[in-house]
Order: sequence, then structure tokens, then C-alpha cells
Amino acid sequence: MKNDLRMNPYRQTVSQETMQAEWLEIQAAQQDSLHFRPLYERYFEPIFRFIHRRTADEHLAADITSQVFLKALQRLENYSFRGVPFSAWLFRIAGNEVAQHYRQAKKNRVVGIDDANLTELLEEMEELDNEKLRILLIQSLDELRDKELEIVELRFFEQRPFKEIAAILNITESNAKVRTYRVLERLKKRILDKV
Repeated sequence: MKNDLRMNPYRQTVSQETMQAEWLEIQAAQQDSLHFRPLYERYFEPIFRFIHRRTADEHLAADITSQVFLKALQRLENYSFRGVPFSAWLFRIAGNEVAQHYRQAKKNRVVGIDDANLTELLEEMEELDNEKLRILLIQSLDELRDKELEIVELRFFEQRPFKEIAAILNITESNAKVRTYRVLERLKKRILDKV
């Protein structure tokens, strides 16, 4: 089951039967918290990476990850299956915890970007792939509002399908698509204004 739950860009990679099997695990954990362990072990690393990308601080990411799983365990009895992987719920909690940390610390959020992510984002925006555009894209990403940046991160840096983005952001799938393409259009305009 572990391999079925790996996220792959732009594809629904979690089968309905895998999600149903996971729902049975969740129901068992709702009855007895000792059954939460397989879920914790499955999702600890992806949640930690998600948070670490946004904090660039290993100790802080570990603290926030612990808080995410504590809150998930405390709220597990209220969780209900909604047709998306359990991880979407955990990522929503993680996103909220990271946002809360930055609000309390009054610091700017960190974005982890690698070359492959930038290339993919530039391709999606149908721009030429050259170094000047990469620099302009990074500058333009820095100018985005937090909500806009979050959707770009989820889609292009975390490589989440729209259905899961919708669940994480608590919006509809079509709204996730619309928001993503609006942000891409704004980025494209900002880049072209700077060229």
C-alpha cells in the first residue's frame, strides 16, 4: 500500500481501493489511538519535507511536524472520508501550522525551489527557458501573496494533483485550477513587464 500512496505530478495516483483500505485504517485509529501508528509512519516523512521546504530549518520543521501529528491525533475522531487521500487533511493541518508559526514570529515564509521545479513552472507558463527568465521568475515568486505562493508550491514544487490541492486548501477542484492559472497569468505578466 505504501507505494500506491506516493504522489506523482499531474496524475491521480491513489486508487479508490487504496483510499478505502486507508479509510479502514483511519476508522481503526479512531477506535484505538494505537492504530494511528501506521498512518504516522506513512506520512511523517512527506509532512516533514513539506514543512521543511517552507521553513528551511530542520529543528523547526521537526517541531511543527510533531505538532501536526499531535493535532491530527487529537482531531481524528472528527475526520471523515471525502474521496481524497488522508494526506490531504494532514497537509492542510501542516499548512495551517506553518502559517501560524510565521504569523506569530512575524517573519517571511521560505520557499524551497530547485531547478526542475522552475523549468516545469516556466514550461507551464509557455515561456522561454533561459537564465534571465529564471531569475525574473524567482523575483516574481517573491512578490506573490502567501495564498498565491501556496498554490504554486502545492502544484509545481510539491507536485500535487488539483483534487488534492482542493482538499488541502478547502476549495473545489475547479477553483484550484482557476486559481492556479490566474496566478500563472499574473506571474507571466510580471515577468514580461520586467523583460
